[in-house]
Amino acid sequence: MKDHTTLLSAEELTYHVEGCSLNKRESQRILYSSFYGYAMAICDRYTSRPEDAVEILNDGFLKIFREIHHYSPAYADVVSSFKGWLRKIMVYTAIDHFRKNQKHQVVTQLDNVGYHMPTVQDDAIDKISCEEIIRAVQELSPGYRTVFNLFVIDGLSHEEISNHLRISTGTSKSNLSKARRQLQKILYKQNIIQEARNAV
Repeated sequence: MKDHTTLLSAEELTYHVEGCSLNKRESQRILYSSFYGYAMAICDRYTSRPEDAVEILNDGFLKIFREIHHYSPAYADVVSSFKGWLRKIMVYTAIDHFRKNQKHQVVTQLDNVGYHMPTVQDDAIDKISCEEIIRAVQELSPGYRTVFNLFVIDGLSHEEISNHLRISTGTSKSNLSKARRQLQKILYKQNIIQEARNAV
């Protein structure tokens, strides 16, 4: 996926992080606009509605500005270090949003839903762009989408997911498996529609 960040130099980023820790509005504005695209790409994956993604993003930035006085780069690459910290906050804000809106029940309820689909050919998957995959992830049921994002894209273990979502590790594994099957089905349908369009 391409980097959406309007890159600041390490010196500029350090200057504006310091400015944000002093509640300077101009530094907050520059940090927000510079990392808006990067943060939105993360938030988009966790919801199917743009307004929910914006809510997660704005809540995430509020947390960033509130906690930024505690921030220090974890490693030498200042920009990558900040992006890693921002990413973690956005992911945890998305988890909070999911828990608040889904009331925990949806994850377990989804366990009882069955999906039947044709097998997707490897060459069909090869033709699918990154943007199409992200759109397909957005179409997943909320519980599946959250587990899929946390495990496949953000690298959390099933134990970590179960703690964050307050579900069992078995439910996390089951929902990941079903998310992958549902995603295949969505991608298969997308590919069939695209082939039909190309044939016209």
